[in-house]
Amino acid sequence: MSQTKVVRTDKAPAAIGPYSQAIAAGGLLFCSGQVALDPATKSLVDGGVEEQTHQVLKNLRAVLEAGGASFKDVVKTTIYLADLDDFALVNEIYGKVFTENPPARATVQVSRLPLDVWVEIDAIAVLG
Repeated sequence: MSQTKVVRTDKAPAAIGPYSQAIAAGGLLFCSGQVALDPATKSLVDGGVEEQTHQVLKNLRAVLEAGGASFKDVVKTTIYLADLDDFALVNEIYGKVFTENPPARATVQVSRLPLDVWVEIDAIAVLG
């Protein structure tokens, strides 16, 4: 049985349910979906999907770093959108973070996201 390690950081929002920000296991880091909560205020960021996407990626970066990884180590993401019409804008912002050898990805529209946010992103990264 492989060892697992719970990853926590106060530089990203604390889990709002019975889950961890990330789990390191088997040489991989599994990051839970991040939403646009400001970890300092515990409130949603002001603005629309653009501002939310920037905060989501900032939160995801903090979790990756706490687990010993970076965006360059990410091999898979899933983007959850409340409205697929926001795909082009989110994709543009996402593309500025994943500039070289972008990870595999799925993007889906969902009927509703936690806290009624516009976007959520989770990730899997390779460690070491």
